[in-house]
Amino acid sequence: MKRTALRSACPINYSLELLGDSWSLLILRDIIYFGKKTFNEFLAADEHIARNILAERLARLQARGLLDKTPHPHDKRKEIYQLTTDGLDIIPILFELANWGASRVPEASLPHEWFEVVKAHREEVIQLTREVVGQGGSIFVGDNTVIQRLNLTAPA
Repeated sequence: MKRTALRSACPINYSLELLGDSWSLLILRDIIYFGKKTFNEFLAADEHIARNILAERLARLQARGLLDKTPHPHDKRKEIYQLTTDGLDIIPILFELANWGASRVPEASLPHEWFEVVKAHREEVIQLTREVVGQGGSIFVGDNTVIQRLNLTAPA
């Protein structure tokens, strides 16, 4: 049987129990930054998550109120995953993780220009990202992107 009680009332512990594995954070990244919405899109990520782990993490993120799952409008065999309001609240955390990682990884895959805009206009970019992702868009990929709205160049 799975444990449902928290180990402690510490806010850091709560956050780690909710988001503390890399796969969950990468799924959230894929939704926010790259507009992925379906199981197979998540499965195709560069990190090569196993199918069973992906299914478990998606179910966990749903159960914890960060994701909603709805039937695909055109293909009833697929489901669409989208962030809830609580899921959208993760955006600033992912921005900070990306910024911290980019400062330590010389070959970071996100454009330098993006980090500069986030640093200079953090709250505005967070709000715009919440709006765009809440409407089904993403930061970099698709028809409705934060990059387009900011008139920046998307990564290749």
